Amino acid sequence: MNINEWLQNHTFHYSRFWDFRHLVEAKEAQGVTISLCIPTLNEENTIGKEIVIFKSELMSRYPLLDEIAVIDSGSTDKTREVAASFGADVYLAEDILPEIERKRGKGENLWKAIYQLKGDIIVYVDADIKNIHPRFAYGLLAPLVYRPEIKYVKAFYDRPLAYSHGIRPSGGGRVTEILVRPLFSLFFPELTAIIQPLSGEYAVRREVLEAIPFPIGYGVETSHLIDVYNRWGMEAFGQTDLDQRVHRNQSTRDLGKMSFGILQTFLLRAKALGLMPEIPDLNSTLRQFQVNEGDFEQVAYNIVEEERPPMLDIPAYREKFRPGP
Repeated sequence: MNINEWLQNHTFHYSRFWDFRHLVEAKEAQGVTISLCIPTLNEENTIGKEIVIFKSELMSRYPLLDEIAVIDSGSTDKTREVAASFGADVYLAEDILPEIERKRGKGENLWKAIYQLKGDIIVYVDADIKNIHPRFAYGLLAPLVYRPEIKYVKAFYDRPLAYSHGIRPSGGGRVTEILVRPLFSLFFPELTAIIQPLSGEYAVRREVLEAIPFPIGYGVETSHLIDVYNRWGMEAFGQTDLDQRVHRNQSTRDLGKMSFGILQTFLLRAKALGLMPEIPDLNSTLRQFQVNEGDFEQVAYNIVEEERPPMLDIPAYREKFRPGP
C-alpha cells in the first residue's frame, strides 16, 4: 500500500463517528471494554473539565467508556484531589507495580496504565487541553471498533484552511517538523503519512501496548510508531482529524530537551533494527546557554531515555491478565 492509498483508507474525521448509539452497539456486539487514561503532572486547572465532559457524555449518556483513570506523576498541586472529586479513578504512578524500581516520566505513566486499567482498548488523552471535547476520545476509539485490522489510532488537529492569500500548511508541531518528520523521511518514509506523530492523544489495542517497550520520557510516541510499524506495518495504523487542539505552548528551550530525548530514542531504535549499526554509546548531557546580567552561562541537563520492557515481560502483569499455564 502506497502512502496516498493509506491516507485515503486510514485517515478519518471525527464527525464521521457522530452516531454514538451505533458506536455503542458495535462496541457491545464485540464485547470489548474501553479505558480512558489521562496522565497528569500539576494539571489542576484543566483536569476537572476534561473528566466532567468525558464522564457525562461518554459514560453516563452513552456507555462508550468503561473507566476514566488519572495516572499522576506526583503532582504538587490539587490535580489528584480535583480529578477524584469529579469521579475519575486516581492513581499515583509510583504506587502501581511498587516492587519495580521507581522512575518518573510521562512514558512511565502510560506504561503503568497498561497494568492498572482493564480495557481491551486504552485511549490516552493529555491533561492540558483547553478546548476539550468528547471527540478527543470517541474520534480515536471509533476506528478500532469499526475496523478490526487497525490497532493504533493517532490524533491530528488543525486542518489546512484556504485563505485569500493561499493555503496555510498544517502538520505537526515544531519538534515534529524540524526533527521527527525529516528523520522518518530518511529512514521510515511510510511513517511520514502520520500527520502528527507526536500528538499526545491516541487509542491502542491492549495486544499492542503489552507487546512493545516504553521509553519513560520524551521518546515514547516516536518509539511506539517505529515499533508498531516494524511489527505490524502501516495497516495497523489509523489517524483521526480532531479539527483543533488548544493548549499551552512550550518554550524553545523545553523543545530542545524534548528533541534531545527523542533523538536518543530514534538512534537506539535505528541501531537495534540494523539501520545504523555503528552508532557509538550516546552522550546524555544536553548543554544550553542563557544570558545572566550580560554574561552567557551554561546550563547542562542530563537526559537519559530509559526504557521499560514490554508489559508482557512483567510477571505481575501476566498473572493479572494472562493467568494459567
